[in-house]
Amino acid sequence: MRKFLSVVVLLVSCCWGSSTLAAEDRVLVQSTTSTQNSGLYDHLLPIFREASGIRVDVVAVGTGQAIRNASNGDADVLLVHARAAEEAFVAEGHGITRFDVMYNDFVVVGPLDDPAGLADAGVLQDALLMLAEGAAIFVSRGDDSGTHKMERSLWADAGRDPDTFGSWYRETGSGMGATLRVAVEMGGYTLTDRATWIAFQGKGDYRIVVEDDPALFNQYGVIALNPERHPHVNVKGAAVFLDWLLGPDGQAAIAGYRVDGEQLFTPNAKPR
Repeated sequence: MRKFLSVVVLLVSCCWGSSTLAAEDRVLVQSTTSTQNSGLYDHLLPIFREASGIRVDVVAVGTGQAIRNASNGDADVLLVHARAAEEAFVAEGHGITRFDVMYNDFVVVGPLDDPAGLADAGVLQDALLMLAEGAAIFVSRGDDSGTHKMERSLWADAGRDPDTFGSWYRETGSGMGATLRVAVEMGGYTLTDRATWIAFQGKGDYRIVVEDDPALFNQYGVIALNPERHPHVNVKGAAVFLDWLLGPDGQAAIAGYRVDGEQLFTPNAKPR
């Protein structure tokens, strides 16, 4: 599989500017909501289209749904943030190879006055244990997204099971932006990726109360779908998009995206 992708990338790289390649004019990406809500695609995709002549359409849903959609062949590229699920996607034959593309981190946000005192907890796990005592409302995405998977993993690491929580634990079944709005309206806490938080326009009197814990690291991966499993995929277009995204121009474009002067994602694709 890896050899196949390398051959395709080499082929399309050699004819980058050709009219034949530009005719592969649409790539469908199944992606997590955080990359959309943060405004990253609004920044990246016009740059890519100018360079390649290829339009990229994005379906932004939770990571779990994005993976299910891609498993059904409804994509050319998958870009999400749940490494174990991504690796399973490749192992099951749906994708060719998974590549690291960029990272940021998760944070816990809450009211400015921090009624549960989470900012004084010292470490993330202690903050979660304080919440688990019913100290305040916590709003979960509850949608099998990458953020939701991370949240449940963090609860498990703290020795707690959200399925046993009381009424203080609320699930929205929605994306990150909508979940942030619900948290603010309810005066609750929530876990969010930093990029979506920075770009979120409805912060009101909310702030970050827990951050900079190693467990909150948030890696994004990108995968081209396997044409042996899904013969209809746009192989050339997907390879051109990955070649650009993982190469110096795409990585520089990711690093160059800022909101209010703050960089939202750090590129970390390995040289290939």
